[in-house]
Amino acid sequence: MRFHNHRAIPHFTFPGFDAQPGLRHAVLTRLGGVSPVPWDSLNLGWTVGDSRERVETNYRLWAEAFGLRRQDLTTTWQVHGNRVLVADAEHRGGSLGEADALITATPYLPLVQRYADCTPILLYDPVRHACGIAHAGWRGTAARCAEATVRAMQTVFGSEPADLIAGIGPAIGPCCYEVGADVIEAIRAGHRRTEGILLPGPRPDAAYLDLWQANAEQLREAGVQRIEIAGLCTACRRDLFFSHRGDGGRSGRFGAFIMLTERAM
Repeated sequence: MRFHNHRAIPHFTFPGFDAQPGLRHAVLTRLGGVSPVPWDSLNLGWTVGDSRERVETNYRLWAEAFGLRRQDLTTTWQVHGNRVLVADAEHRGGSLGEADALITATPYLPLVQRYADCTPILLYDPVRHACGIAHAGWRGTAARCAEATVRAMQTVFGSEPADLIAGIGPAIGPCCYEVGADVIEAIRAGHRRTEGILLPGPRPDAAYLDLWQANAEQLREAGVQRIEIAGLCTACRRDLFFSHRGDGGRSGRFGAFIMLTERAM
């Protein structure tokens, strides 16, 4: 990913997405907001103990930095599943309901999700001019949320998976994500193969889970060929990102967004 040391809101972008006319996106960091420890500072999580006033200020700050209208930011109530909602001119702004992915073909409608170890997944179809964003922790990964988002874009917009560009953003890496038997069983049930996804752990009943590769494998199996993986571990890079595990369970949430603009003719 490319790091942009913006004076107000530092952020990352995917080079493959940067090259697409008619598309804007970013993975934000924990920097640039007003929240105190342990949510310092650009916390976008409403349910982690931070005050509503500070969280709203953080939303306003980053929206203004990107030239977006706060009232247009469209998100979901994330529930660690694989439900996908469609945002359009009539369904925009605020939370559209319980889901972990959003898709749209409506320009100037920013889709937003929040993370603190779970995997950001961004999708763009340059042929149909449609995009999507998903949130996948281990539960969402086991439920194949990444694949569900691709299938929803196929159904709703007629997207061909081979046309899609995907970006897998910062998440807790296999270096830091030790999981137990329940997670191992769920990942095995949700994946045809787990080589390179479940790595040997320190004990027979434990493993290290690679969320990046698990979601990339789902995208490849769904037919997506162009996939960029950030390879940034949120637990290792707590200077840049919130990490639920790295912060001992008391942490904020960083954001990512994707938005269509008018496509150049």
